[in-house]
Amino acid sequence: MSYNARTVFVFGIYLVVLGITLIAVPNLLLSAFGFPATNEVWIRVVGMLVLILAFYYSQAARKELTVFFQWTVYARASVIVFFLTFVVLGFAKAALILFGAVDLLGAIWTGLALRSSSKGVRA
Repeated sequence: MSYNARTVFVFGIYLVVLGITLIAVPNLLLSAFGFPATNEVWIRVVGMLVLILAFYYSQAARKELTVFFQWTVYARASVIVFFLTFVVLGFAKAALILFGAVDLLGAIWTGLALRSSSKGVRA
């Protein structure tokens, strides 16, 4: 597996852990970040969607789909913008920014890996 693929695969593992947590014990995660507990199904629906994304990330990494890696850089970097907006508008607590930061850091890691590989140097 190339270094580029590994950055996406590792992010996929993070998504698996997050998805399983949101499905199995969502209130544990919510309370750890200061969000109110819920019995609504929607948090588990989000967990399912996160697991589906994890599948896409892991399969794309296994198949070395470089164009997918490039798309994820833009998509993951945009998450922080949305989450910051949600916090500023009062829709969410500031703790949500931590999740956006993970996406941003992952996007930067993959972006740097892609840039290095295009120059023939491994990051």
